[in-house]
Amino acid sequence: MVFQRVLVLIAALIDKIATAILPKSWASELRVLVHLAVHPVIGDTHKARLESFYGAQAADYDAFRKRLLQGREQLVTEALTAAGGGGGVWVDLGGGTGANLDMAGDEVVMSFAKVYVVDLCGPLLKVARERCAARGWHNVECVEADATTWLPDEGRGKVDLVTFSYSLTMIPDWFAAVDHAAALLADDGVVGAVDFYVARKHPAVGWGRHGWLTRTFWPVRTPPPRRRRRAPPNRSRHTPSPSQAWFANDNVFLSSEHLPYLHKTFAPSKVRELASRVPYIGLLLPAVPYYIFVGKLKG
Repeated sequence: MVFQRVLVLIAALIDKIATAILPKSWASELRVLVHLAVHPVIGDTHKARLESFYGAQAADYDAFRKRLLQGREQLVTEALTAAGGGGGVWVDLGGGTGANLDMAGDEVVMSFAKVYVVDLCGPLLKVARERCAARGWHNVECVEADATTWLPDEGRGKVDLVTFSYSLTMIPDWFAAVDHAAALLADDGVVGAVDFYVARKHPAVGWGRHGWLTRTFWPVRTPPPRRRRRAPPNRSRHTPSPSQAWFANDNVFLSSEHLPYLHKTFAPSKVRELASRVPYIGLLLPAVPYYIFVGKLKG
């Protein structure tokens, strides 16, 4: 606990110094890097941990993530095209600051009867609400809620587009979020997802295959519950690499099961498996894989 407090004080001190002496864009970048590297993530609930992590960097979130989180604009474009270009109801689960709406553009956003940006993190939603007010998006509602259980006013089976933009890796019960998206969609509705991942050791024929280094370097096993002295049965002890620790500290957990489960739940119309470099440290590390998935309900 003392160590965590020291880290918080160090992060706050660096923030003040950077704000005082550096250009605004540099100070913003440094604030995010400090929080990614040293700021402790604390809290007894998923919501508390999200707000602990994002609270002090919410205003700087979009600029840094634009380079870190690749494929988001491509996802928005392809998902909207599959959904007919707009209209109806759009639900962005784990939508954070509402950046996906910016990528879609004013005309597309306003073409929907209703748009919901759903997230558990209050500080990120504050940025989203400010964005909506500035852009005049009166049809957008920013909702602080759990992506695995929240229901729109329209109810189940009435949503035309559901998107996950780098949110599944941060949702503990991500499979429940995928199931919930399927329940929300209308019969001809579209789901779109983009996120970090790793391939299975033996992927299906035609799917992307990652080498040993990528599969070992990036994924993180979900840690055992707190206060458990010994590893639970059938779970080997695991010391994360520096890259794994960096992702795990931010509560980002890459999975080899995202794409298989999306394929199982939806009929894919477009699937892309790509990779990108992490800002600043990308020259030293393997590229981190990410996928773009667009699909519809089966049947």
